[in-house]
Amino acid sequence: MKPFIVGVGGGSGSGKSTVAGLLIEELGAGDVVVISQDNYYRDLSHLSLEERKEQNFDNPDALDHELLHKHLDLLSQGKSMECPSYDFKTHCLTGETTTVEPKPVVLLDGIFSLYYQEVLPLLDLKLYVDVPDDVRILRRMTRDIAKRGRTVEGVVQQYLGTVRHMHEAYVAPTKWSADIVVAWGQKNPSTIHWIAKMIQTNYSE
Repeated sequence: MKPFIVGVGGGSGSGKSTVAGLLIEELGAGDVVVISQDNYYRDLSHLSLEERKEQNFDNPDALDHELLHKHLDLLSQGKSMECPSYDFKTHCLTGETTTVEPKPVVLLDGIFSLYYQEVLPLLDLKLYVDVPDDVRILRRMTRDIAKRGRTVEGVVQQYLGTVRHMHEAYVAPTKWSADIVVAWGQKNPSTIHWIAKMIQTNYSE
């Protein structure tokens, strides 16, 4: 069976991973595998730590989208692939991989899920999670401080320096590529339930 591949896009801090998690609850973990674009950042081990910190991680070229496309294509053919692992504290690949087996539903989670032209044809359903900018930046700040070892000053500097501009230039326009725009400012469980039913109908046929 060809997996049903769903791209979950939207700005940083919009709630993409939350949406993906709720879809898993609706569909059943046994039928879903999640591919996080965060694992596909390019390795920066050839640079010093200070140089790595200065890189623009919100530019689509920061990700190895060629490898991402290759891996999604393998899953679409019912084949397994080796997903890389990325460390956000060092900005380097860890060298470890995880074997990912195809399942009936594949969720691609990331800000550029709906951006790369070579990836779009592989997506059976395209979701854009839409949240006001002030909510996104607060969520991003909370996440980066708690999980990625950042400071308030560092998060603010990065947001004003690159994140805001990159979102407007590269992420926000992908909203128009979406099949469904999910309003997620106050969360929207009824929409998630409806999307899950639609996915189930398609991969059960």
